[in-house]
Amino acid sequence: MPLKTMRNIGIMAHIDAGKTTTTERILYYTGKSHRIGEVDDGEAIMDWMEQEQERGITIQSAATTTYWKEYQINIIDTPGHVDFTAEVERSLRVLDGAVAIFDAVRGVEPQTETVWHQAERYKVPCIGYVNKMDRIGADFFPVLEDIQAKLGVRPVALEIPLGRESSFEGVIDLIEMREIRWDAASEGETMIFSAVAPERENIAREWREKIIDALSRESDIITEYYLAGEEISTELLRAELRSAVLKRSLFPVFAGASRRNIGVQPLIDGVVQYLPAPDEVAPALGHQLKKDETIAIPCDPKAQPLGLVFKIQNDREAGSLCYVRMYSGVIKPGLMVNNMGKKKRERVNRILRMHSNKSEPMDELSAGDIGVIIGMKLAQTGDTIGSEGWPVLLEKMVFPEPVISVSIEPRTMSEQDKLRDALAILAKEDPTFTTKENEETGQLLISGMGELHLDVLVTRILKEHKVEAKVGKPQVTYRESVGRAVEHTEKFSRTMAGKENEAELTLRVEPLPRGQGNRYTREVRDSQIPQAIFDAIERGISGALASGIALGYPCIDIGVSLTGIKYSELSGTEFAFEACASMGFDEACRNADPILLEPIMAVSLISPKEFVGDVISLITQRGGQVSNMESKTSTDEVKAQAPMEKMFGFMTSLRSVSQGRATFTMEFSHFEKKSGR
Repeated sequence: MPLKTMRNIGIMAHIDAGKTTTTERILYYTGKSHRIGEVDDGEAIMDWMEQEQERGITIQSAATTTYWKEYQINIIDTPGHVDFTAEVERSLRVLDGAVAIFDAVRGVEPQTETVWHQAERYKVPCIGYVNKMDRIGADFFPVLEDIQAKLGVRPVALEIPLGRESSFEGVIDLIEMREIRWDAASEGETMIFSAVAPERENIAREWREKIIDALSRESDIITEYYLAGEEISTELLRAELRSAVLKRSLFPVFAGASRRNIGVQPLIDGVVQYLPAPDEVAPALGHQLKKDETIAIPCDPKAQPLGLVFKIQNDREAGSLCYVRMYSGVIKPGLMVNNMGKKKRERVNRILRMHSNKSEPMDELSAGDIGVIIGMKLAQTGDTIGSEGWPVLLEKMVFPEPVISVSIEPRTMSEQDKLRDALAILAKEDPTFTTKENEETGQLLISGMGELHLDVLVTRILKEHKVEAKVGKPQVTYRESVGRAVEHTEKFSRTMAGKENEAELTLRVEPLPRGQGNRYTREVRDSQIPQAIFDAIERGISGALASGIALGYPCIDIGVSLTGIKYSELSGTEFAFEACASMGFDEACRNADPILLEPIMAVSLISPKEFVGDVISLITQRGGQVSNMESKTSTDEVKAQAPMEKMFGFMTSLRSVSQGRATFTMEFSHFEKKSGR
């Protein structure tokens, strides 16, 4: 299939804005599914995990391919809940365009902003869709103002609604200047077109003028036509809109009510008309390992193969399903590919085209396309695969640190291996899920991004992997750091198997500004000392940073400098220097006023006006500090920062003070010194 007829798109929004419902309609109208699956009935095709069907939310980004007219559309339906931000992040990394869905009642919600900024970081062109136009309180035009104010982008309405709330019946297409209604008897498949009614002609012309006005700032051709008073053809309007979307300077917006099957087909047209083909976006950047330089990777099927594993899913029969976006070249079944980061070769047994959790075989996976490779046992999320002759590493994905943990232990010894296997599978699938064993107690701790994230993971371990285990209460994962700079000299001497192992070195540890991360510098330059000894010292320090100072939590924001070393050819071994570095670091940190840091969460609360006082009082009781407040038509949005430790069970308290009408989202903001320590 030619590249120009391919689209790789994601559907992104806040939880409950209607992403999965809209995707189900897209699959139905493009002929991919023969019935419309409903999220509320637990029958959505894209929410195929048992957990997703039970909770009515999307947890994993599902991938599917469908066809509209002569175009192939690869769709990734991403989660909207803040705990699954990493799923959104890794999907956006491989997309060429995105559809942002907004709730017509609530406008731009907190998670929409988060996802929007992620899309901005990866320079993903977007179009918008204002959903739920049939709901009480729905109003299209304030949503446009909200988009401009909060997302800092210029929205351009390509449609305006016919009626609102219960009287919403269709849209006015401002490009073709016609009214569109949807036939309920055919589940919205039949569209009824009519001329714009005389009483709506003025408002339709006014909003069409706004499209031309916005475009004239972007396009000289449109300006010339406009000034000359000539009619601007729909083809020219669409072409200039497309180039503005690709530059991310304009944001076309559609309207509809997916649940009532209104407005979806023009949105699919918008995807193919305005979002880019794989070869129209900026080339991906890669790091050429031999020359140690960054290079651009054009989307070319004839070049050397290069792809990114952006998701791993475990299948009981097939093993690891590796979701791969190809950036260059072609991969065929039976080929050996190189895993660039791991420097290992793996065989591609089969390639599949995925439709949610169903699949069909493919003869090849070519540049610009997305597919699933079966057979690669070592691949993990973020790995680059390609040919040995062209060692290029695509940019690594960076995921946030997990901030909440629970202890888990098997009920019997026979369950221990099952638990370890389940944890290994989940860790491979989800880069924000980590496991760690407490060396002193032998307790196994699993960590994730939030209460819901951990709850889903624990349920999957118990139900999906059928492990009988006891699970503790959620607890916060802290970090450790130092309060002042200290220099310390450590000596190490031990006789093992009749051989002396000796080392002596001087380390300086110092606090770094919050968020800087750890830094190791070597101030000693001595050509007489083998490089392997310096590598051993660095390994010792890395290990010590991970295992903490006083309480065993990972260290952050510590600068470590090697300022002195004594080395003897006879007794200086790698083992001695690695151990000496680790012990020296521990001792230096203990003398440097160690401090405990707790995770602070950015909390966003949306509450009806009559409960906002109680909601603010609730967050302040939990140590939260309100940073700002924004008033909307019927609700207020409160932004605050609060310690993670105090936020357990917050949802229950919030529901009770607001009669179940207030909602909140929170995500990790930063680490701060724990009060009282």
